[in-house]
Amino acid sequence: MRKSPRPKTLAEVAANCRDAEALSFSIPGFLDEFYAEPLAERLEEEPRSLTAMLADEGLADAYLAGIAEHLSRQYKLKPPAWVFGPGRTLANPWFALKSHGGRMCMLIESPPAFRERNIFISANALSRA
Repeated sequence: MRKSPRPKTLAEVAANCRDAEALSFSIPGFLDEFYAEPLAERLEEEPRSLTAMLADEGLADAYLAGIAEHLSRQYKLKPPAWVFGPGRTLANPWFALKSHGGRMCMLIESPPAFRERNIFISANALSRA
């Protein structure tokens, strides 16, 4: 079986998305590419909206914006304007862990770019080996 190439931009992550599972496999590949060569160009093009396809109440769209803004801050790049656009913030909080203790931890640890979008993840959610 031939391996598909890793996406080099967040727009490619969304373009290649068929379902939530494909998205979850595509993001780490993008992160590997970005960390190897952290260029603003990898974040500039707005990813297509995934809300209708994934029926996830906007989680994927907000999550991709969180990634772009977080990486921009981390690497002192100007965040692309699309990350602040409509549909890039959740109306209701979403937690990566559902337990009470996990939620409390996520409230403290979640990076600002995600917290501002009502997404609560661990501090190392975007870390790679």
